Amino acid sequence: MRDDNTRRREFEENAMAHVDSLYNMALRLVFNKEEAEDLVQETYLKAYRFFDTFQKGTNIKAWLFKILRNTFINNYRKTASMPGEVIFEDIESVGADTPYEQETKGGDSADTLEKKYNDLGSLVDDEVKKALESLPVEYREAIFLSDVEELSYKDISEITNVPIGTVKSRLNRGRGLLQKSLLEYAKDRGFIKREK
Repeated sequence: MRDDNTRRREFEENAMAHVDSLYNMALRLVFNKEEAEDLVQETYLKAYRFFDTFQKGTNIKAWLFKILRNTFINNYRKTASMPGEVIFEDIESVGADTPYEQETKGGDSADTLEKKYNDLGSLVDDEVKKALESLPVEYREAIFLSDVEELSYKDISEITNVPIGTVKSRLNRGRGLLQKSLLEYAKDRGFIKREK
């Protein structure tokens, strides 16, 4: 077993590089900045606690996403089982300056996926964002993990606890729903020619 200093150093070197990706995934699950921060913090606490079970040489990013997803599901089940208790909060707009932005060794602020998402927002209309956010959570999750995080089908399968065929199906259906909902948008912007 590794001593505490070695364990902490290995954890920081390997796991902390993915904090922004986890935060962005958490934000897509809970749509609330504070809840997303709490979810990421809880994920990292669990990951550090069970870091000795992580198999070196495997994909730590996928391992962290799986912990995040399972934590989200467990928290949701806990909240759903509390009869009579409903908490309504306003959904905040997300800014690019999250508390999880890390300083790089050169001192420059690291680009986060959230910043990239927001930069994308300046290029696309609200219709595109609405189309993405209107997808069922399992499709949105698959598209995020595949197209934004660039994880393999195998990794997505392990994270979501579904067969690879189901991952492919969710991606196909999710992309189909996006295509359908954005067809008029594409025609209006001249990306697709209208039929005469």
